[in-house]
Amino acid sequence: MIKTEESTAEAIASKLLEIKAIKLNVSTPFTWSSGWKSPIYCDNRLALSYPELRNIIKQSLTKVIRQYFPGTEVIAGVATAGIPHGALVADLLHLPFVYVRSKPKDHGTGNQIEGKIDPGKKVVLIEDLVSTGGSSLKAAQALREAGFDVVGMAAIFSYGFDVAEKAFEQAGIKLVCLSDFSYLILEAVYKNYVNENQLDHLRNWRKDPANWK
Repeated sequence: MIKTEESTAEAIASKLLEIKAIKLNVSTPFTWSSGWKSPIYCDNRLALSYPELRNIIKQSLTKVIRQYFPGTEVIAGVATAGIPHGALVADLLHLPFVYVRSKPKDHGTGNQIEGKIDPGKKVVLIEDLVSTGGSSLKAAQALREAGFDVVGMAAIFSYGFDVAEKAFEQAGIKLVCLSDFSYLILEAVYKNYVNENQLDHLRNWRKDPANWK
């Protein structure tokens, strides 16, 4: 995983905490869809309701694509949360946009990829959040199977799990994230969202999220 500029990472982590897109609760953990118990929950959809932050994210993702993925011909959003951010970036870059469902529709045309692009095009995926990387890489695989050249993925936030980094490496897909867990906890301490004891819990969870209690 490649990190963006430190100032960008700090600013986005700070703003996500400020609007409560990222919630921290050590005493009453959240339950993820995977069944994992977690002291942190991230919902970047909320950023869409705040024009200033929405614009920072749009500009930052656009900069990432220009810097790390020159020659990009299509922007693809990962359903569902990556769709609006991807559409905003595609508009700014004046590029075609498509989005990728988690699985093909069970009605109509049965599409998994929605939109019109020609096979062989260079595609960058936009994701709001990367945890284990499973759903993100499924979207990338769907594009590859349809004949597109997936050159990379840009995401707003990552937990930075080793399992995700290994999965992206094995898939041969470059991942660039605007901010991540390390910047989040720094901002959380700086802004007094968590104390030292809670910080220890967060760090322990980060080391082994599947077995954290």
